[in-house]
Amino acid sequence: MMAAALRGSLVTLAKGLSAARLQPLCARSLSLAGQNVAESPPARADSTFKVTMVPGDGVGPELMTAVKDVFKAADVPVEFDEFHLSEVQNMASEEKLEEVLSSMKNNRVAIKGKIHTPMEYKGELASYEMRLRRKLDLFANVVHVNSLPGYSTRHNNLDLVIIREQTEGEYSSLEHESVSGVVECLKIITREKSRRIAKFAFDYATKKGRSKVTAVHKANIMKLADGLFLQSCAELAELYPKIKYETIIIDNCCMQLVQNPYQFDVLVMPNLYGNIIDNLAAGLVGGAGVVPGESYSAEYAVFETGARHPFAQAVGRNIANPTAMLLSASNMLRHLNLEYHSNMVSEAVRKVIKQGKVRTSDLGGYASSDEFTRAVIANLAV
Repeated sequence: MMAAALRGSLVTLAKGLSAARLQPLCARSLSLAGQNVAESPPARADSTFKVTMVPGDGVGPELMTAVKDVFKAADVPVEFDEFHLSEVQNMASEEKLEEVLSSMKNNRVAIKGKIHTPMEYKGELASYEMRLRRKLDLFANVVHVNSLPGYSTRHNNLDLVIIREQTEGEYSSLEHESVSGVVECLKIITREKSRRIAKFAFDYATKKGRSKVTAVHKANIMKLADGLFLQSCAELAELYPKIKYETIIIDNCCMQLVQNPYQFDVLVMPNLYGNIIDNLAAGLVGGAGVVPGESYSAEYAVFETGARHPFAQAVGRNIANPTAMLLSASNMLRHLNLEYHSNMVSEAVRKVIKQGKVRTSDLGGYASSDEFTRAVIANLAV
């Protein structure tokens, strides 16, 4: 009896002590509830996200190392499935391509560098880069051209979006030599894909609160092909009365972007024009090293730099600018609903550029890629 009474007293005492220990924590939680949300500890992901990584050629592997270093320092809950696919380093095959595609289809999200396409014809017209896009149906390429605070260019405070259809057009890989010395290259434009990219552009403008979509074309010369693209855009524009719709010829668009880029908001265009305009617009805000990009299908998202260059001459020299790839990685985290980590990475990158003390050579500085990455890590609000 005495033993039972003693056990009962100990249990009661233990419960009392537990309640006393828990009370300060509960009180602290209640006091935090009335404070600014930013002061509360961030919500952590319940699990780790798997993402396919394809470093690509040139400085791609070095840029991916910067991404991995920053993610590790920021404790980002992402695990990479890494594949090396390259046509110029004899690291490309049908088997390797299928491995990459299988990983991308399983993970649904990927980050990749530029897979360089050799100019020599070796029996296959479609590059591995193009085949990846087609097999995943990555029809929409989005490049957000945004000035970086603290880095002054001829046109500051730029904010425009380039949307490019990238599964047909001049990149259809349909070429042949009809007679000796005469090569025909077919440009394919379809109503279905033109309407799809137009709808994507208007939906994007609506979702992002933008006011105007401009269709870029050369219908004055390619009356049927670009005429069909233009007609498709006009048909979709009627379904979005709150979005202003304009058209512009590609050559005039290039000149207007250089003279007065502020007149543009969202631009939508076929494949080749998009490639040209992406690079031109990137040059307005600092070059290929600072502009992120992403490509979408109905199921998959691939994040990469906005202006795709392998920058082969910089390989091993530790001079490539990691900004574009880090901002692409930040956009990827936002796509994964890792908002806190996305903001942490992008704000650290922008803070380093704004401070102006650590800049790579393309932005007029003397810092190495590693030094820039370390500066970003030092500015992470962990």
